[in-house]
Amino acid sequence: MPNIIDGKAISAEIRRELAEKTQVFKEKNGFAPGLAVIIVGEDPASKVYVRNKHRACEEIGFTSFGYELPENTTEEELIALVEKLNHDNRVHGILVQLPLPRHLDEEKVLLTIDPRKDVDAFHPYNVGKIMIGNYDFLPCTPAGVMELLRRSHISVEGKECVVVGRSNIVGKPQAMLLLQANGTVTICHSRTKDLKEVCRRADILVAAIGKPEFFDASYIKEGAVVIDVGMNRRPADGKLCGDVDYASVAPHTSYITPVPGGVGPMTIAMLMQNTFTAAAKMGAK
Repeated sequence: MPNIIDGKAISAEIRRELAEKTQVFKEKNGFAPGLAVIIVGEDPASKVYVRNKHRACEEIGFTSFGYELPENTTEEELIALVEKLNHDNRVHGILVQLPLPRHLDEEKVLLTIDPRKDVDAFHPYNVGKIMIGNYDFLPCTPAGVMELLRRSHISVEGKECVVVGRSNIVGKPQAMLLLQANGTVTICHSRTKDLKEVCRRADILVAAIGKPEFFDASYIKEGAVVIDVGMNRRPADGKLCGDVDYASVAPHTSYITPVPGGVGPMTIAMLMQNTFTAAAKMGAK
């Protein structure tokens, strides 16, 4: 039987640790770390994510600032709000919930965020720091994957690591973090030839392509560690599923993350960690 990596339990452990650190921080500095979350429009999934972020702030003891803007908000109005938050000393982290409505330029908006408050680590300044291994923040999902591995006592060093997916948010930074942990890393994507054969070499396989249950047992090396970053709806019944066909793959793994309950809960936990780090760097006495 595989070892199931319980992201819910590990994320809860991280939040408890952060709550204790936050209490000490507030006693020492007289204020709490502050996170501002901006959402534009009425996307139901985004609203759920934002609500979960506010709950996590409340649980840990952060100050939470919420800004719900209408769908027709102009780019100028959104950028003006971000610039205002850049200069607000109560706010240590700024997150603009993606995706934005189509009339808004995501890149332009994200570039407006002060890199010191960029707790999603999407700003090119922070991306560059990740590339050289001298970073303050990490993108939350890849950071969550690394924390799952670390707290499950899974060593990356010397392992054959395959990341399937090359997005700026997950795939590319995930590959860099595995490389910095001394893994031997291959990045695969839609143009990769013989994808199945490449995946079957992986001691650690990270699936991040957004295709429901794409990876079956034929893609898996016996005894591999499988990290499923996907969050999809199964076409047949609409239930949540990952990029990995869990039922067929799990028996062939040494460790595997479920969906839901694996990587997902870690994303918000690492956002909270980034916010605490930002507050400590900007405001600690």
